[in-house]
Amino acid sequence: MQTTPLRTELSELGEFGLIERLTRKVKIRNESTLMGVGDDAAVVKYNDKLTLVSTDLLVEGIHFDLAFNPLKHLGYKAAIVNFSDILAMNGVPRQITVGIAASNRFSAEALDELYEGILMACEKYQVDLVGGDTVSSPRGLFISITVLGEAAEGEAVYRSGAKETDLVCVTGDLGAAYMGLLLLEREKAVYLADPKMQPDLEGYEYILERQLKPELRPELKQTLADIQVRPTAMIDISDGLASEVLHLCHDSGLGVALFEDKIPVDPMTVSAAADFGLDPTIPALNGGEDYELLFTVPVNDFEKMRAIPWISLIGYMTTASEGTNLITRSGQQVPLNAQGWDAFIKHGNR
Repeated sequence: MQTTPLRTELSELGEFGLIERLTRKVKIRNESTLMGVGDDAAVVKYNDKLTLVSTDLLVEGIHFDLAFNPLKHLGYKAAIVNFSDILAMNGVPRQITVGIAASNRFSAEALDELYEGILMACEKYQVDLVGGDTVSSPRGLFISITVLGEAAEGEAVYRSGAKETDLVCVTGDLGAAYMGLLLLEREKAVYLADPKMQPDLEGYEYILERQLKPELRPELKQTLADIQVRPTAMIDISDGLASEVLHLCHDSGLGVALFEDKIPVDPMTVSAAADFGLDPTIPALNGGEDYELLFTVPVNDFEKMRAIPWISLIGYMTTASEGTNLITRSGQQVPLNAQGWDAFIKHGNR
């Protein structure tokens, strides 16, 4: 009797479950490979330098919506997403290669706009575009960028290095990019219902920029070096604060206590969240696409860290047995759950 082959839906696994499944048989064969799958970037060693490598794929209809993503902004953001992975390893991005698959819906002039945005990002962050590939697509637009970065030997920071009592720190503010996305999606729905309606975006410039044209924190590396602080673990916030904190906990074998009232949220994000009937902690924890840096430092560096105005101390690492918890404004302790972005679960466009 013929049996039906077992079929596992991708949505059952989720993005990180699928990555773990696909890479479980991967073997490292070369001494130059110091870190393979499992961090923001791979790390390989040649002579006295570490080379960092990462790739991101952006798919129309999944990661972006051209109804409100100008192609120049999209190109800029596609590059930024990749640079961020290198910064999250305490490295410096140096080169990228760009792969594009485009349907005949796109003209050469349209792709000029996309590339102009990529080159703008390269100019701002001093990164070279050194190659790539372009092919046709039966449908839509696909962008794949591979970034190469570098770090001196001993400088690379992994997700697995956090220690018990380490302080949890984050740059900038959180939740703005997600609120910008919600605003754009709302105005798109209004337009589709009545094309005569003009978008109502006045007063929300900051959250729109955070969604459409995010910027990075390359200054963190030098700032910490100047005050002689070395981060013990680091990750960028692409999928939401809760998700990234849990990655650090998992890889470091620890728990965490985060304080809700310490999570930095911009006033415009608070205002936008109120418009949507949301507690601003929700987009801050689960929104993603902020591309800020989340990292841990030894508790002895507390005084040095709190003196930096654009860095917030939001919690500390605990033993694994204490769990992963959020301490609410009212003093309650609740389990921290990751509800951020997952490429294989239905979301709005990202």
